Amino acid sequence: MPISKCLKKSEPLWKGWDRKAQKNGLRHQVYAVNGDCYVGEWKDNMKHGKGTQIWKKKGAIYEGDWKFGKRDGYGTLSFPDQEMGKPRKVYSGWWKDDKKSGYGIQFFGPKDYYEGEWCGNQRSGWGRMYYSNGDIYEGQWLNDKPHGEGMLRQENGNRYEGYWERGMKNGPGRFFHLDHGQLFEGFWVDNVAKCGTMIDFGRDEAPEPTQFPIPK
Repeated sequence: MPISKCLKKSEPLWKGWDRKAQKNGLRHQVYAVNGDCYVGEWKDNMKHGKGTQIWKKKGAIYEGDWKFGKRDGYGTLSFPDQEMGKPRKVYSGWWKDDKKSGYGIQFFGPKDYYEGEWCGNQRSGWGRMYYSNGDIYEGQWLNDKPHGEGMLRQENGNRYEGYWERGMKNGPGRFFHLDHGQLFEGFWVDNVAKCGTMIDFGRDEAPEPTQFPIPK
């Protein structure tokens, strides 16, 4: 009785080619069709691990952690600077799902920068903002604006301590007019003091005291 053997089906050539094309582990420069370039680690054909991405159109450079094709972990984002002639660091901190999330430092300009918490690419949580005019805000943020309790210290030494909403003074607060030696304590609505009490506060040491003290 003749013995019949089942011939194994040969695998299509494209499957072998596809296996070889799958990127895993460390790879040198890999270019996209639009000219973007990535150097770093891969897993299952996705950027995963440590790597550097360069976007050709804007010249942006990201160096840091990746997770299944997205920026996730710690990394630094830089943009080209014509004056310096080299990349200028814009953000350095934590990422999640391709967005700034966690603690990080964002540079908005030579003297404007924020250090604190982020969520979904927006300043949210506790943070400190340094402004180019010398003012400093320290406190809570929500949706990229001061929101909650916080303190604004102005360049001349005056400061506001109290509540904020949508980036403006809202609710109870105190404003120290240290240049005049006065303290206002009251309630604010959209940056406008609606009601409160003004008293002398260190008037004798103030650099520009009022002509007459406030009657008690």
